[in-house]
Amino acid sequence: MKLKKFLLRYYPPGIILEYKKGGLLRTKSIDLLDLTPETNPEELVAEIRQSEPLITESRADQVKHLIIRLQQKQGQQDHHRFCFVKELKAHILPLTNIAFDKSGSRFITGSYDRTCRVWDTASGTELHTLEGHRNVVYAIAFNNPYGDKIATGSFDKTCKLWCADSGKCFYTFRGHMAEIVCLAFNPQSTLVATGSMDATAKLWDVETGEEVATLTGHTAEVLSLCFNTVGSQLVTGSFDHTVVIWDVASGRRVHTLIGHRGEISNVQFNWDCSLIVTGSMDKTCKLWEAVSGKCVATLVGHKEEVLDVCFDLSGQFIATASADGTARVFNATTHECLVTLEGHDGEISKVCFSPQGSRVLTASSDKTARLWDVQSGVCLQVLEGHTDEIFSCVFNYEGDTIITGSKDNTCRIWY
Repeated sequence: MKLKKFLLRYYPPGIILEYKKGGLLRTKSIDLLDLTPETNPEELVAEIRQSEPLITESRADQVKHLIIRLQQKQGQQDHHRFCFVKELKAHILPLTNIAFDKSGSRFITGSYDRTCRVWDTASGTELHTLEGHRNVVYAIAFNNPYGDKIATGSFDKTCKLWCADSGKCFYTFRGHMAEIVCLAFNPQSTLVATGSMDATAKLWDVETGEEVATLTGHTAEVLSLCFNTVGSQLVTGSFDHTVVIWDVASGRRVHTLIGHRGEISNVQFNWDCSLIVTGSMDKTCKLWEAVSGKCVATLVGHKEEVLDVCFDLSGQFIATASADGTARVFNATTHECLVTLEGHDGEISKVCFSPQGSRVLTASSDKTARLWDVQSGVCLQVLEGHTDEIFSCVFNYEGDTIITGSKDNTCRIWY
């Protein structure tokens, strides 16, 4: 094994090693999820060297400088105020979903008008219209971090794979017996997972366009799914009140997570793949160990359904969004509720953290999105202007651009 070069990853903090083994170029990452501006870089280097043989004595200084750069980035205060830049009247019919590529230079919108559109973020110009579906385009994604492919899942029961640069359709994945409502690329961008109203999830090969596996076991619609960050497991959440962890390589069910008393609204792995968070219509979230399938905590407090839930990138915090008009931030380790985010005048359907983890963004039926401080729970900004319910809100990778999508058929770009 020979180390070729280091790459810096800001969110979440880490160092990627590019190395040669058996003539092949490979990568591995050193995750520094607990790094703070107060961490002693020398001690951290010594710790890394104990477990990572590629970091030799001669490379120790380089690694120390990379750690200091990560700490400098963390030390930058986040005082960014977002200004409304552009409104895109993209589609004749309502939007369904929005997604960025990793750099944030392009984003995609899905719609009831049966198309997905690709946009240039800086200029707000449309780059491509992806046409071919025969019904609502509901689930959409870029194959980040690469960003050269787009997957679209439709109520026409098919998923299509597209070239992001030319807008050409590579494959149409056929096999589901009902609407496709969620999808995801694995981190290696070799597979697409689709979840459907037919109670199954399927895995598809990106290179060949073939179906790799059908994941059967749920007894009702599969509403959400998520790969872990290494791509070895997939988690699915269903209308049947259960969550299933699947082994991707074999397509086998590893664990069924039973405990919720309502439909599952969202499922997500944390960065280090150790935990899964689930949100449910039973007004709670649950935290599960990925290895054992054991429920380690139930996060309570919401008075109505939990409509969305997510980890921050480091996996230290969990945010929940509810039909009761509030969002909450929990500590992922102690499970205590740190802050309740109050101020919206209607249900909150979406919640996400900024890449830095210092801000929470919420989208509500009250026609506004709000930006909150994670530590204090203070509302920093109200993003106003939409004339109907906002159902989607996303940050770009740097955390300096937001896109909101609304039932008013427009999306708005905020820097």
